[in-house]
Amino acid sequence: MRRWLPYPGLSMCLVVIWMLLNQTLAPGQFVVGAVLAVGLAKVFQRLSPPRLRLSNPHKLLLLGCRVGLDVVRSNYAVAKLIILGRSRAVNSGFVTLPLRLTDHYGLAVLACIITSTPGTIWVNYDANHGVLLIHVLDLVDEETWIRTIGDRYEGLLLEIFE
Repeated sequence: MRRWLPYPGLSMCLVVIWMLLNQTLAPGQFVVGAVLAVGLAKVFQRLSPPRLRLSNPHKLLLLGCRVGLDVVRSNYAVAKLIILGRSRAVNSGFVTLPLRLTDHYGLAVLACIITSTPGTIWVNYDANHGVLLIHVLDLVDEETWIRTIGDRYEGLLLEIFE
């Protein structure tokens, strides 16, 4: 079974996402989604990814709630910046963050969090030095960003993945 379906959970998620994106339950779309899901899972298998190991999977719910709240807050802040115009100078800039997180999956989740939050984007990660570079649309205080990412996300990701 593993030979034909190396990652059944991944394949199932891909089929569900395919059906949601196409907004249909048509059998033809299900077949296309299933073929793509199995094919993509086989490609993923050839990449030889490291084994996923979750230390505290129950903390994923807390992380999801935290990220959801921060995305809503950030959307509000960016919309306010755009709608109200530039009543004050907007200082965009880069922030260098030292990270303790080294797990590949944890770093991927952090990249998704930072990039999906309006006003921030993951720019570069230096694995040799454990340093992350992000761009912030409205950078007021660099230390606040370092503390926020470290306390709100990195600490929780360390508990989940390492």
